[in-house]
Amino acid sequence: MSHNSFGHLFRITTFGESHGPAIGCIVDGCPPNIPLTAEEIQAFLDKRRPGQSRFTTQRQEPDQVKILSGVFEDERTQGPVTTGTPIMLMIENVDQRSKDYAAIRDSFRPGHADFTYQAKYGIRDYKGGGRSSARETAARVAAGAVARKIIPGVTIRGALVQMGPHKIDRTNWDWSEVDSNPFFTPDAKAAKFYEDYLDGVRKAGSSCGAVIEVTASGVPAGWGAPLYGKLDQDLAAAMMSINAVKGVEIGAGFEAAAFSGEQNADEIRMHHGKPEFLSNHAGGILGGISTGQDVVVRFAVKPTSSILQTRKTITAKGEETDVMTKGRHDPCVGIRAVPVGEAMMAIVLADHFLRHRGQVG
Repeated sequence: MSHNSFGHLFRITTFGESHGPAIGCIVDGCPPNIPLTAEEIQAFLDKRRPGQSRFTTQRQEPDQVKILSGVFEDERTQGPVTTGTPIMLMIENVDQRSKDYAAIRDSFRPGHADFTYQAKYGIRDYKGGGRSSARETAARVAAGAVARKIIPGVTIRGALVQMGPHKIDRTNWDWSEVDSNPFFTPDAKAAKFYEDYLDGVRKAGSSCGAVIEVTASGVPAGWGAPLYGKLDQDLAAAMMSINAVKGVEIGAGFEAAAFSGEQNADEIRMHHGKPEFLSNHAGGILGGISTGQDVVVRFAVKPTSSILQTRKTITAKGEETDVMTKGRHDPCVGIRAVPVGEAMMAIVLADHFLRHRGQVG
């Protein structure tokens, strides 16, 4: 299987399967002499870690990260620092239940990658989905923690802004609320509603989707390049690469199609000797290059395909059958996609920072 790498100057390659001994990633292109500890990476992994509430999978994985290469420490460095060589990060799997998947080893789960992996490779890992499992995203979060160290001054924050058909009230937006509820939503009132809503979904053996918004503040003007190195192009690719993501929009996104030219134009004035945009429908990117405003990305996560409801399918031999997926699954996998989206934003921005510096100094 190829195509397990993402990025150019800052490049990550992930490895491992959901029910294998470990998952992880190799980060290549990180500049040297950047302080980096496992504890710093762990803080972001803890945000994504499963089993933290009744609203996520109850698989108990500590997601403890180990740095196996790419850092050095002695009395002169005053702590571990990057060396400029590949950084290998490993996370052991400790709570697999492969027996939960024995019943579906020969049946394709609707909505999953079972059929397409079999069609492409002639073999598939039915235990937890192998590489197609959202378990792989833990490696991305670890890599994203490294990426954040490369772009100091940039603040990256994500939030759940819609669960199922229920959107938050943006007038209630409070970033401090995001870490105060199990849904990473900035609307405290919506968080209360989501508790009852998702409890109902979970008890019915079903699932629901979500929309996640990720914002990067402090990105200077000038990152990104026309025509085939656009910042928004790479952000779209990054978010679409996340498991279960089916749609991405930048700034106003699809809503911009209903705007008039006057409404959509982000007008500019001077403020204290600097350009100031009066709106941000472009999501902080024009012509593929950052404007200096907040970079804003949203992505839609489909409902978890593993549900306790019988669905029609076929077997690997082409026989028609029904399937119900047992095991431990997220009723709304979009919840834990918030730190993953933040990580992919950081990875893209770190890459574009280094590319910008390499081209224009």
